[in-house]
Formats: sequence, C-alpha cells, structure tokens
Amino acid sequence: MIISTTSSLNGKTIKEYRGIVFGEVINGINFMKDFSASISNFVGGRAVEYEKELVNSRADAINEMIERAKKIGANALIGVKVDVESLGEENGSMLMVVATGTAVVVE
Repeated sequence: MIISTTSSLNGKTIKEYRGIVFGEVINGINFMKDFSASISNFVGGRAVEYEKELVNSRADAINEMIERAKKIGANALIGVKVDVESLGEENGSMLMVVATGTAVVVE
C-alpha cells in the first residue's frame, strides 16, 4: 500500500477514487502514566510514557485506515492526515487519534 500526504503520486496514475477512509483509535491513559508525565512536566524533560502511547495509537489508526482501504479495493492512500485530540475531564484521560485519507487505485 502506497501512502502519501500529497494529492498525487509521482510516477503513478490514479485510475479510480474509492472514497475517504478513516482509522480511529481511542486509548485511555492510566494513572501511572499521568503521574509519570506530571513529574516530567514539573522537573522538565519528556513525557516518555505519553510519547509511547501516542506513537502506538498513531500506528494503530494508520493501520486501521489501510485495512479499510484494502477492503474497498484500493492500493494507495493519498491526502493522508493524522489528528490527535485529548478527551476527558481536566487534562484529558483519553487519547483520540484519527487517520484520514482518500483511497485510490493506482497504476
């Protein structure tokens, strides 16, 4: 599967547009990650646990989008965009990642 943030692919011809596909992931952030991140915020440095959660959630959302594109017969995704939001009370106890792209058939 070819994946691109652009609306075209160099050296490829788009033969068919199959539609917009999404991949959504919502993951809870547990108490220990919140506690660890708050210490990092207080003393400075990176919130490694949150970063790991973000990396994994982003990969899951992109993989879900790819699987949905394959199910409708696409062999490429163009115009891919990934959005991240924090959901929940106060600082957010849930991490939502949404990957969006246009599924196409290319030659």
